[in-house]
Amino acid sequence: MDSKPIYLSKEGRIKLEKELKHLKTKERPRLVAEIKRTMELGDLSENAEYHAAKESQQYVERKIAELEDKLSRVRSIDMDDIPTDKAYIFAKVLVRDLSDDEEIEYTLAPPEEIDIDNDIISIKSPIGAALLGKAVGDVIEVKVPAGVLKYEIKKISRE
Repeated sequence: MDSKPIYLSKEGRIKLEKELKHLKTKERPRLVAEIKRTMELGDLSENAEYHAAKESQQYVERKIAELEDKLSRVRSIDMDDIPTDKAYIFAKVLVRDLSDDEEIEYTLAPPEEIDIDNDIISIKSPIGAALLGKAVGDVIEVKVPAGVLKYEIKKISRE
């Protein structure tokens, strides 16, 4: 397993803890019962339900191990310790697309907390990585599959 720290907001940590609790208290027991039920159907070598339940169980156990590993490496971030003059993790960054003058506000987050539908992007994504450490007035160029985006940073805030 990885040993690098994972930086999450309080909400991000709670989300992972809830998911882990659900897998341990709901999914794991449900799958154990399902495996037991399908074993009672007879010949396991030709029992598709049994094999499907075992595969689901393996997936859940891997997910539990992954979440436990992540949670063991979580470090909380004190927002007061992060400078507000540049775009750092958990900053809201208002940018203007220089090709069409459209403004977009992104929130920079760790990969575990992305939400594309709400413009919460990973600091490891091409746009997030390009914004990281930049200040108001800076212009960034980002290579994306559709071409090159040019953004000017208009505002940086924290909420």
